[in-house]
Amino acid sequence: MTNYVYIATSLDGFIATSDGGLDWLEEIPNPEQSDYGYAKFMKSIDAIVMGRKTFDKVLTFGQWVYPKPVFVLSNSLTKLPEKVFGKAEILRGDIKKIINHLNQKGYTNLYIDGGRVIQSFLQEDLVDEMIITRVPILLGKGV
Repeated sequence: MTNYVYIATSLDGFIATSDGGLDWLEEIPNPEQSDYGYAKFMKSIDAIVMGRKTFDKVLTFGQWVYPKPVFVLSNSLTKLPEKVFGKAEILRGDIKKIINHLNQKGYTNLYIDGGRVIQSFLQEDLVDEMIITRVPILLGKGV
């Protein structure tokens, strides 16, 4: 079982703009069209565990971007949008019990995503590897 964090950060250490925006990731000049190892990373994981805010942000992308099952950690979300039925599932409760449950279902390499979820996993010492890609851009302020 391995829990991975994979995030991109600006040179000044932000992972999103002040309003939670991620558009800056697509605005940077990228002559080699590198994805910074993201596609290779996605092939190595079994599922994604993300928080509610990250899930809400993903829903604004227009199309579902994940080829793997997504588990949304939320104590307030009660229903998923129809467009993600069969692609995402809501989970709530103790993080360690959730991880054990996912491992028992065969999901042993998990991508942990979302600021608060990552912090919760770090507090519980449940992050095995952090992959932090530094993107050559200065945001000046942000999250």
